[in-house]
Amino acid sequence: MMGNQNLKILALAFVGSLLIPTVPFSLGYTYDQDVYAINLLYTALGSPPLPGWIPNGGDPCTENWQGVSCALSNITSIILPAANLGGQLGDKLNNFSSLIKLDLSNNHIGGSIPSNLPATVQQFYLSANQFTGSIPSSLSALSLLTALSLNNNLLTGELPDSFQALTSLTNLNLAFNNLTGGLPPSLRSCSSLTTLDIQNNQLTGSLDVLQDLPLQELNIENNFFSGPVPVKLYSIPNFKRDGNQFNTSIAPSPSSSPRLPPPSPTADGASSGETPPSTQDAPMKKATYRDNTTHPPRIAKTESSNQVAKTQEVSSRIPEAPEEVDQKVVVPEDVGKKPKEQHEIDMTGKGAILMPPPVEKVVVNPIVRPRSPKKLKLPSSVEVFTVAALQQYTNSFRPENLIGGGMLGNVYRAELPGGKVLAVKKLDVSSLVLQSDEAFLDLVSAIGKLQHQNIVKLEGYCMEHGQRLLVYEYCSNGTLYEAIHFDDPEFNKKLSWNSRILMALGIARALEYLHEVCEPHVVHGNLKSANVLLDNELLAHVSDCGLAPLIATGSVNQLSGHLRTLSYCDPQSIQSDTYTSQSDVYSFGVVMLELLTGRKPYDSLRPRGEQSLVEWARHQLHDFTSLQKMVDPCLAGTYTLKSISKFADIISLCVQEDPSFRPPMSDIVQQILDMMPRRRRDGESF
Repeated sequence: MMGNQNLKILALAFVGSLLIPTVPFSLGYTYDQDVYAINLLYTALGSPPLPGWIPNGGDPCTENWQGVSCALSNITSIILPAANLGGQLGDKLNNFSSLIKLDLSNNHIGGSIPSNLPATVQQFYLSANQFTGSIPSSLSALSLLTALSLNNNLLTGELPDSFQALTSLTNLNLAFNNLTGGLPPSLRSCSSLTTLDIQNNQLTGSLDVLQDLPLQELNIENNFFSGPVPVKLYSIPNFKRDGNQFNTSIAPSPSSSPRLPPPSPTADGASSGETPPSTQDAPMKKATYRDNTTHPPRIAKTESSNQVAKTQEVSSRIPEAPEEVDQKVVVPEDVGKKPKEQHEIDMTGKGAILMPPPVEKVVVNPIVRPRSPKKLKLPSSVEVFTVAALQQYTNSFRPENLIGGGMLGNVYRAELPGGKVLAVKKLDVSSLVLQSDEAFLDLVSAIGKLQHQNIVKLEGYCMEHGQRLLVYEYCSNGTLYEAIHFDDPEFNKKLSWNSRILMALGIARALEYLHEVCEPHVVHGNLKSANVLLDNELLAHVSDCGLAPLIATGSVNQLSGHLRTLSYCDPQSIQSDTYTSQSDVYSFGVVMLELLTGRKPYDSLRPRGEQSLVEWARHQLHDFTSLQKMVDPCLAGTYTLKSISKFADIISLCVQEDPSFRPPMSDIVQQILDMMPRRRRDGESF
């Protein structure tokens, strides 16, 4: 009897245990809460193929999960730069009990920056991803933070006034985003800040909040800062400030005024009416705009870009920061003066040059400047735009006009006064390897000569105030990537099998032109569906042609997750850091696979064996049964089996592992043309 009673008790206990709600629990060495937190992070990232990582349970500290470091039983760092990660961060990072460093730079992570961050974090690196939205105000809770890098993302909005508690912060990098507004007053509290990089945003206002910080490096280039530059900032060893709208007068020091020399004599021995500041105490006063508005007035565009170069040459002789020298040079009064009629307003012009008034007699430091850009004969169709004009046409590059972004910079929609719409690519300074103006003009000249119906046409360029922008024709139906992978039922109906073949033909013809017609031949170097634009008739236009020189040598391995999408690159180009016409052919094969299957080149949400599109599809292209299962379900049988078989044969040739076996683009064009009957009725499948 006693034995039966014990069995009943055990049975009831067992059944009861099944009714208890499950909670995160680990029998391993790692602290349970950290296991729970890293499982949530792994799921939010889309369960990528990271060695050791699993979505439930596990023991990260003893099982050598890639990028994970521990102290005792607590996870203290997760370091996974350039790991081809996607997905999002989720909103559960605050579950980590002792996380000190998180580095997920140079990946493809999107979504917003989580507002729930672990209060223990000291180093937080999310550079070169695809984060959107604003920077959370919860930064105020990170009192231990020493380094924060959110540069090269798609962040918008104003900087939160949440820096009061960040007294340990030494390095802050928010460059290359779309941040707006002024610098928050709480930045004054960052008493340990030595490096601040906020270049290439849309920040406005003054720099007063920075003048008492212990900065050693400050980069504010290419924003909309205005007003005088505080004198204290000129003592920063590495201070970069080009591409703003400073009036270049001197901000008074809070403690004392700068010393002024006696009036300098004029040519006839009389005293000039204005006393210039000392070159040893403050920067030389440059030409200023006639009003104190945030944006400079728009003055008429001259007929020749050579006049712009001359204006830049004159203004470049004026130093940008005070230097101690013994020798002084007097600039003649007539240097830099322009004919009066050039200041008249031209309401019919497309742009306006920002032309300072004539340079008065001033004392300046002798400084050696590079010569003006050489004179190039640009194609007549390529126009010169100004920053002021492009600011007007894009509404100051506001986020609502942002239509895309890539490894070389963001693209904005620009509407001209007459109603014509263009696309403006604002090149990131950090992605340029061409340092000189001459090299950039050479590039513009080469791109301007690319004339083909399936290549996005270059309409103009801008090279002013330290900024470089390319102006292209506008394609109204977005990118091929969006057309294939975005869930838009109405648009998907238009993406028929016939239209997909025509798109493939257009891309192939563009590459044939670049590889075999142009002299010298051109390698695209970054072909992917996101760089194929669609017009009103869904015809394909390849963008970014001729921009391969802007991609730095060696960047494939160093910044693989940011500079080039590895899923489109053949293994040889990744290993050798060289990109050839055969590499373009491989990339074209990947785009054709997207058209055939409707799948992304890399999809971390799919089972591990299906995440890489090429690796999954390569061995099924010649199996007729498998091929039918691979076709995009959106096509719903609106194709012939013979047609998809020929399409798959072309793909197989393009993605061969040995580059020497890949056909030239002229052969591919002919093979696609052979798929099409000479005459066909509208709506009939190929």
